[in-house]
Amino acid sequence: MYTDKVLTCKECGREFVFTAGEQEFYAERGFDNEPQRCKECRDKRRAQRNANGKNRQMYSAVCADCGKECQVPFEPSQGRPVYCQECYARRRQEQLA
Repeated sequence: MYTDKVLTCKECGREFVFTAGEQEFYAERGFDNEPQRCKECRDKRRAQRNANGKNRQMYSAVCADCGKECQVPFEPSQGRPVYCQECYARRRQEQLA
């Protein structure tokens, strides 16, 4: 149903292949737009965002599941549960199962 497409990266100008498998993955997730950057440029942008994220403000909270104090990248709202990294990962895994 899908065939490989050759696209041009808007960042570096190089051509890259948008494979049939990637197109199927995009369609399954409901993504309408084709990628605009090659894998190398996407990885570079992701690394820059992650580096910038290390400077973001963190807030103290208490995990609603285990009661452990933790740091979260958002200001906790009154009446909404906050989970530590471990409990959040466990709950997410349970939802996906």
